[in-house]
Amino acid sequence: MCLLTFLPPGVQPDPHALHNGSLLNDDGHGFAIATGDSLLVRHSMNGEQLIDEFTAARRTHADGPALFHSRWGTGGTVDVGNCHPLRVGGDARTVLAHNGVLPIDVGANEPRSDTRIAAEDLIPAMGPLRLRRTRLRLRRWMGDHNKIAILTVDRRYRRNAYLLNEQAGIWDGGIWYSNTGYRDLFAPRTLLGRLAADPATCWWCSEPLDDDRHDCLYCGACQDCRATDGWCLCRRALRQAG
Repeated sequence: MCLLTFLPPGVQPDPHALHNGSLLNDDGHGFAIATGDSLLVRHSMNGEQLIDEFTAARRTHADGPALFHSRWGTGGTVDVGNCHPLRVGGDARTVLAHNGVLPIDVGANEPRSDTRIAAEDLIPAMGPLRLRRTRLRLRRWMGDHNKIAILTVDRRYRRNAYLLNEQAGIWDGGIWYSNTGYRDLFAPRTLLGRLAADPATCWWCSEPLDDDRHDCLYCGACQDCRATDGWCLCRRALRQAG
């Protein structure tokens, strides 16, 4: 699932929302803040520690855009190296963070995540991200349900921040969230409240479902037995029957 949070210039984070996202997505965390001519980028496997560091840094550097990301690993190793945001083509002036599952076949022995492969290899091959046609090409390739935030201090870009598939996320209190994972764990659309959710969306992460899928493409939750990935009672029963 992951939770990607974007803050426009002048907006302070909601630590409570970031905490909620870090609990649901605990495979690593990272943030980036545009601070004039450079990006302040940090990564950690400790969500609470990094949230505290981010909120303090944001108070000092409030003039530029910023992002925070909590990862739900769907491929690659679970380590700091796969935490978002990631440099685009190795350039420290431009980073991206992503929510979703990209159309990349991550092999069982590949240590890099789908997003890291895209940032390091595939996206640079599409052309310069500062060009609108490259960003449009990236949006077409990744599909409607994936979301990407780009932060840059490269002066060749016209803006310091870009949201790809912004419409698929949620603006709340001046902050953009890639999904509902920032909300309280016991709010509607979460836990028991999700049981009565829209059947066209995942009961656990609220992402849209393909018509013929019984488990969510994004978080892996089973839509039949209401179990999260790895604990599916349907698949366990099938294994026992076989």
